Amino acid sequence: MKVQIRDICTACGFCCDTCPEVFEMGDEMATVIVDPVPAEYEDSAEQAAAECPVEAIVIERD
Repeated sequence: MKVQIRDICTACGFCCDTCPEVFEMGDEMATVIVDPVPAEYEDSAEQAAAECPVEAIVIERD
């Protein structure tokens, strides 16, 4: 599984709090720090995507 952060990210930090193993806060928006997402973090990455207030996280399945 891969994830991307779209430019509409508002830097709220929810994804970083939910799954810090995959997401990190950059200067202006969140960034993805692992590619692909390790299997043990897929559930929390999916939770971050589902609960993102602006739907900025895109999940790509292989």
